[in-house]
Amino acid sequence: MMLGALPDCFSQDKKTSEKQDLTQLPDSLREKMHSPTKAAVFSAVLPGLGQAYNRKYWKIPIIYAGFGVLTYFIVTNADQYMTYQSAIIEQSNGDTNGNYAYLVNKYTESQLQSAREYYRRNLEISILLTAVLYSLNILDALVDAHLMTFNINQELTFRVRPVILPPVMHTAGAYTGLQLSLRF
Repeated sequence: MMLGALPDCFSQDKKTSEKQDLTQLPDSLREKMHSPTKAAVFSAVLPGLGQAYNRKYWKIPIIYAGFGVLTYFIVTNADQYMTYQSAIIEQSNGDTNGNYAYLVNKYTESQLQSAREYYRRNLEISILLTAVLYSLNILDALVDAHLMTFNINQELTFRVRPVILPPVMHTAGAYTGLQLSLRF
């Protein structure tokens, strides 16, 4: 008896329960819903977060693998740089029994300086590549967010076809070439 009199507060509205597909919305609403600026800021705050915002989850492990490899190179090169720097200091002090005696007794001062400069250069390159990867991470999130609203339909085509052109006045034969056609 009372069951028929219950309000419909427990039923779900069909419009709110279904997810709206971004491609079905007008461009102005899609741009408001998916912000390229927000994606870039997310990636700047935490690398990979902009890619998660763009729902490109497969890119996140690639970003962190790159940062992991570059961090390894930074730590290794910094450690080697400091080792050779300390060996140069020990050699200039005349200490042949110090912590770096294995290097001091094996190499000349110019060889130690050359090795130190090698690791310093590699350290600087590793730091520079880390900054480039960080920037590319932000740029990728920004561009990917812009392309979320890009309309791709069947009307947009680009074709390249080989063609044989008929002979023109005062020529002996036909010409071959490529036909480029763009339809939008």
